[in-house]
Amino acid sequence: MQIDLTPFRRAFLDECVEHIAALEDGLLRLETAPGDAELLGSVFRAAHSIKGGAGSFGFEPVAHFTHSLENLLDRMRTGALGAERALVDLLLRATDVLKGLLECARAHEYGQTDAAAPETAAIEAELARWMEQPGADAPAASPASASAAPSAATQRYTVEFAPATGFFSTGADPLLLLEELASLGEREALEVDFSELPHWEQLDPECCYLSWRIQLQSAATLSALRDVFMFVGDEARLRFETLASAERAPQAAPARESVGAAAERPSAEASSAVRANAASGAPGEAGRAAPAAGEPRSSGRSAASRSSSESASIRVSVEKVDQLINVIGELVISQSMVADVVSNFSPERLAQLREAVLAVERNTRDLQERVMAVRMVPIGSIFSRYPRMVRDLSAQLGKEVRLELEGEETELDKGVVEKIGDPLTHLIRNSLDHGIEPPAAREAAGKPREGVVRLRAFTEGGSVFVEIQDDGAGLDTARIRAKGVEKGLLRADDSWSDEQIHQLIFQPAFSTAATVSDVSGRGVGMDVVKKNVESLGGSVVIESQRGVGARFRIKLPLTLAILDGLTLSIGGQLFVLPLLSIVESFRPKRAALKSLLAGGEVVLVRDETLPLLRAHALLGIPDAQTDPTRALTVVVENDGRRVALLVDELCGQSQVVIKNLDANFRRVEGVMGATIMGDGRVALILDVPGLMRLSSGRSAALAL
Repeated sequence: MQIDLTPFRRAFLDECVEHIAALEDGLLRLETAPGDAELLGSVFRAAHSIKGGAGSFGFEPVAHFTHSLENLLDRMRTGALGAERALVDLLLRATDVLKGLLECARAHEYGQTDAAAPETAAIEAELARWMEQPGADAPAASPASASAAPSAATQRYTVEFAPATGFFSTGADPLLLLEELASLGEREALEVDFSELPHWEQLDPECCYLSWRIQLQSAATLSALRDVFMFVGDEARLRFETLASAERAPQAAPARESVGAAAERPSAEASSAVRANAASGAPGEAGRAAPAAGEPRSSGRSAASRSSSESASIRVSVEKVDQLINVIGELVISQSMVADVVSNFSPERLAQLREAVLAVERNTRDLQERVMAVRMVPIGSIFSRYPRMVRDLSAQLGKEVRLELEGEETELDKGVVEKIGDPLTHLIRNSLDHGIEPPAAREAAGKPREGVVRLRAFTEGGSVFVEIQDDGAGLDTARIRAKGVEKGLLRADDSWSDEQIHQLIFQPAFSTAATVSDVSGRGVGMDVVKKNVESLGGSVVIESQRGVGARFRIKLPLTLAILDGLTLSIGGQLFVLPLLSIVESFRPKRAALKSLLAGGEVVLVRDETLPLLRAHALLGIPDAQTDPTRALTVVVENDGRRVALLVDELCGQSQVVIKNLDANFRRVEGVMGATIMGDGRVALILDVPGLMRLSSGRSAALAL
C-alpha cells in the first residue's frame, strides 16, 4: 500500500516556522549572552530538527544547506568558535537563505512549480571559511572518514539504548540511530539484549522488544552523542558512560542472549537527565510525521492566497482539548434530556422542557467559548519577528535602538494575529526612521544614546490593545498641519486639536519627510496601516509629545468570527452595530438639535456637540423615521472621534456569527459583513469607520 506523505510533509513545513523563529531568536540573544550553553544548545537543536525532517521527507536542498549551518553551530557549541558579531551576522543571513529554501519547498508542495530557490553557494562558502578559522575543529566527518582510526584526542564511551515497546509506531528505526551513533567514531563492541523477547505466539511484529549496548571511541562530545537520540521520546531508556581513555574493553560478539536485566538498566538520575535533554528540543520524528493531537488542518486556501511564512495549523494544549470534550459530553446529556421530554411530552412536563432547553443553551454557549479558545494563539508568534528587523534597520540607519517586548502571551484569534503583522511592521519602521533620533542628537537633547522602542500587548474590556511606543522626537504637529493645509485637507483657520491633526498621517500619499529613503518618505504605508486595522474591526489612536516620544495604540477585537452587537431597526430592516463602538444611546430633545449653515446637523450631548448621521440616508433605506425626537440616537466612537447615529429603534443585544459579504456579494461601504438572526432573517453588520467615511464624502459633495 502506497502511503501519501503530503499531509506529513506539509505539517513538517508548518513546524519549521517555529524552528526558524527559535533559531533566529536564539542567534539574536547570543550577542548579549555569547557563553550561554543552554542557548547555544537550543539554536543547534532548531537547526538539527529542520535538517532531520528535511532529510526524512526528501527536501534535499534544505537538508544539505542546514547540514553546513549545523556544522558551524556545533563548533560554537563546543567552544571552538565564539559568538562574535560578524559570525552572528553570517548565521542570520544563513537563516534568511534557509527561510527561502523552506518557502520554495512549501510552494512546490502547494503546486507553485515556478518558485525559485535562493542561491546558497555564497553563504555556504562563507560558512566553510569560518570552519577553517584558527581554533575551529575540522568540519563534521562523513560516516566513511569517521570510522577511521581514532586520534589521540578521542574518548571512549558506552551507550545503552532500550526503546519503548511502541517505538516502531513513531516511524523511527533503532538501527538507523545505531548507525548514526557508530558514524561518530570507531565502534569497539555491540551487544543486543534479547531478554524481553516473548515467545513467538505472543510476539507482536509492531512492537520493539530489543535493547542495545554499544561501546565506541570518538572525538565527539558527550552532548553530540546525546543529540543522536534527541527525538526518541521520554519512554525510551538511555544511559551514557564516559570510560577512561586507557581502558580497553574486550571485543564482544555481535549479539548475545542477555546482557542482564535490572543491573544493566539506567539509573533514575540518568533517565531524568536524558528526558530533560529531550524535552528541551523541538518535536520529534513522530511530531513531524503527523500533526500533533488537537492541531486541525485549515482548508479552503490555495497556495497563492496564503503566505509561505504562515502556519496552516494551530498548536492546541491538551488542557483545551480536554475541556472541549467535557463540554461536548455535557451537551450530549442536555440533548438527551430534551429528546426524552419531547418524546413523552405533556403539559405537566413543560417546566422540565424549559429547564432542558436552558441547559442546552448554556452548554452551547460554553461550547462556543471553548471552540473559540482553540483558535486563540499568543501574539508573541508575531512579536518574535521584530527583534531581527530592529537590529538590522538600526544598523542601516546608524542608530542605537533597543526593542522591548511585553505581553507576548496575550492571546488573539489566529486570523487577527496573522493580519496584524504588516501594520506593526510599518509602525515600528516609522518609529526607527522618524521617531528615534541619531545618537549624537539624543546626547545633545540630554537623552541616552540608545533609543527604546516598546512593543506591548494587553487585554482590556473585551478588546486587545497593541501599543508601539518610542522615546524619540515625537510627531511634529506644526509640520503635519502645514502639510495638511498644503494638500487641502484642512484650512489654515481650522481649529483642529492635536489628535485630529495627527490623524492626517494616515491619509494616502501623506509624508512630511524631507527626503525619500529606502525605509520611508514616499507617503505609502501609514494609510495601509489604518485600512488593515479597520478591516479587522479595529482602530488606531496616536498620542505624541514633542521631544518626549510617540505612542500608537491599536485596538483589536479578540476574534473575527463572533461579534457582540446591538441589534437595531432602520426602515423595517435589521442591522447589527458592534458593541465595542457604542458609547451610549438616547432620544434627543428638540432643543438639543441644530442645523449648520454649510449643511449637516449636530446634536448636543452633555455640553459636547456631535455630528448627527442619519443612517437611513447614508444607506439609502426608505420608510425610516426621520424625526430625531421620535427616533433613537446611538453615540459611536472610532479613533477618538464621536458621532451620533440616528436609527428607528433598538431591538436588543446579541452575539452574532460574522459572514464575509465580499466573498458572497461585493464590498458595500459602511457594512463589514452579514449574519443570520435567530428567526432566519439576514442582518447586515454596520462598519462605524465606513459610515463616517460615507458621511465625510457626502459632506464634501455638498460643499462643492
